[in-house]
Amino acid sequence: MSETLQATDVDVPEAEAPQARSGSPEDLLVQEGDIAGDYLERLLDLLDYDGDIDLDVEAGRAIVSIDGGDDLEKLVGPRGTVLESLQELTRLAVQQETGVRSRLMLDVAGWRAGRRAELAELGKSTAEKVVASGEKVRLHPMTPFERKVVHDAVATVAGVHSESEGEEPQRRVVVLPKP
Repeated sequence: MSETLQATDVDVPEAEAPQARSGSPEDLLVQEGDIAGDYLERLLDLLDYDGDIDLDVEAGRAIVSIDGGDDLEKLVGPRGTVLESLQELTRLAVQQETGVRSRLMLDVAGWRAGRRAELAELGKSTAEKVVASGEKVRLHPMTPFERKVVHDAVATVAGVHSESEGEEPQRRVVVLPKP
């Protein structure tokens, strides 16, 4: 990470600063990850938290994860609320630097990865219940990330489909039998 960060530490004239540098789509995602890594590293320093920042590109999206510190759970918060806010702030920091809206995904202390596994199991088991009963099931409200994981899991079960209903923050997944 340090080699790439050194390349982005070069002073850029103000007229050129708020725009994405040219390059392949993957290069731009790596750039997003580098900017996010710098931002999060400064934040960890301000908070005096320990953590290792890992940068990756996966499925057309920059993935940034922070692991290894004892205090990192505080950056997740109840049901990931602090993590969602921190992800949005990090996206805004990247946008300010590049001029382009970022879709980067942030994970802290493996919380999002663990939540993904829980939600995939919830989606699959709910879909199987709907197949067995023939009755639709409404799940509790979820974030867009959570709903996507559930929709993907439901799609792996034959005989059912899922939809989202409601308005944020009360938007939820509904699993229905196929007609």
